[in-house]
Amino acid sequence: MTSPTSQADRAAAFVAANTRLMRPPLTPEIQLHLAEESLPIWRKSEEELGEMNVPPPYWAFAWAGGQALARFLLDNRDQFAGRTLLDIGTGSGLVAIAGAMAGADVTANDIDTYALAACRMNAAANRVAVTTMPGDLLAPLTDWTGPAQVICLADVFYESTLARRAMAFAEAARSAGSRVLVGDPRRSYFPQSSFSKIADYPVPVTRELEDAEIKNAAVWQLAD
Repeated sequence: MTSPTSQADRAAAFVAANTRLMRPPLTPEIQLHLAEESLPIWRKSEEELGEMNVPPPYWAFAWAGGQALARFLLDNRDQFAGRTLLDIGTGSGLVAIAGAMAGADVTANDIDTYALAACRMNAAANRVAVTTMPGDLLAPLTDWTGPAQVICLADVFYESTLARRAMAFAEAARSAGSRVLVGDPRRSYFPQSSFSKIADYPVPVTRELEDAEIKNAAVWQLAD
C-alpha cells in the first residue's frame, strides 16, 4: 500500500517533469506549472496511474472560468483581505493563489492528489501560503463543518451530476452565511438564473481545450 507521503511525492515529481512555469494571459502576476499541450500529458497521466480512461489532468491548464475569477480576486483585494476563502476543485490552484495574493486565508480543495501537488508547487512558486485539503467536499454526506466566508468554484459546471452537487453545496454554503463566487464561461450545466453576474472578461484560451480562441468568462455571485 502506498503511503500518503509517497503518493504526494510521486505526484509532485510528475508535475515537475511534465509542465513548465507559465503565466496565464489574464493573470500575468501569477506563474503556474502548466502543460504546453493537452494530449501528451493526458497520455502520461494514464501511464502514471496505470489505468485507461482516467479523467484529464485538469490541474495542468488555466481554464477560462478560473482565470476570470482569479482576475476578479486580484482586482478587488479589499473585498477579500483578512477573510477565509475556500476554493473547491482548485486544480492548478490559480484561484486559491489569487485569493492568497488578495490577502485571504485560503484553503484549496480537490479530489485529485496530482492537483493538490500542483497547487502546493504553484503556491510556493508565487510565494503565498495556501492550505490544501483532500477529499470530495461536494459529496452529499461530507462531514465538513465550514463555512468559509468566501466560497469559490471555477469551471465546475461542465457535467450534469457534478453541476447538481456543486449547486447543492453552494446553496448550503450561502445559507450558512458564505459569499459564493463562481467563475464560468456559461458552460452547458451552469444554472445562470440562480446567479448575478458581477464581472465579465474575454479570456484567451487554446482550441485544444475550448471551442474558441477567446472565451467570454464571467464571475457570478449566488443570489439571495
